[in-house]
Amino acid sequence: MKRILIVDDSPTMLMSMEGVLKRNGYDVATATSAKQAISKAPLFKPDMMITDLNMPEMNGIDLIKELKQTPVMRFKPIMMLTIESQQDKRDEAKQAGATGWLVKPVQPDELSNVVRKLLPL
Repeated sequence: MKRILIVDDSPTMLMSMEGVLKRNGYDVATATSAKQAISKAPLFKPDMMITDLNMPEMNGIDLIKELKQTPVMRFKPIMMLTIESQQDKRDEAKQAGATGWLVKPVQPDELSNVVRKLLPL
């Protein structure tokens, strides 16, 4: 079963996305902060990660930069999920190693389609 790690400081967003992805047949783990994601990733060994941009302590771009330095996430897709839509933020995320960008609120069908393209079951 393919594994996805979702990182967001909003419990509602985590619960919503986790439900959609589990119904689509993925094994899902969640983290409420970048620091929690950094400690969970080596143990969970996700095939893909979806992270929020704006989080306390460490933002999603810095999280991507850090995780792309690790063997567990170096070549894995990482999607950025945020309310932000500015091109400069998208460019910065892509440069850090983000595979793509989803704007909140993401619709369940859109989330499912994007994940299936990047991580077919």
